[in-house]
Amino acid sequence: MPELTLDQVEAIARDAHASDVDDTGRPYIEHVQAVVDGVRARNGSKDQMAAAWLHDTIENDVLTREWLNSAELPHDVKSLVDAMTRRPGESDKSYSRRILATTGALLIKDADLAHNADPDRLAMIDEPTRTHLSEKYTTLRRLLGLTGG
Repeated sequence: MPELTLDQVEAIARDAHASDVDDTGRPYIEHVQAVVDGVRARNGSKDQMAAAWLHDTIENDVLTREWLNSAELPHDVKSLVDAMTRRPGESDKSYSRRILATTGALLIKDADLAHNADPDRLAMIDEPTRTHLSEKYTTLRRLLGLTGG
């Protein structure tokens, strides 16, 4: 079978996240689109953009690992999605090590964190949640060796 095209991967992600909302109450796919746009702006590859479309699907339980394993996707896309998927109870250090060990994953995570930590986006979240998330994103950026916002 031929591999899924980027347009097909986008359609799968849009369908998978169709009923999801983020912490701001906005459609979750807006976050996913922002990460894809961030990957594109960072000159990411087609495989990185495909993985960006799928980066939260397994972690958010909208697609399964079985789906990912059987999907007609390049091995690199599957590896990138796997690297971006935090395991239940996983420490920030373990998660960061896996991202750093997977070629291409850091660029996607940088785009993800940039959107997650966007001040305009965070301003729409209640203060305790905003504080918690800001600390979480700062910690991850430090562990990944990323600077700036």
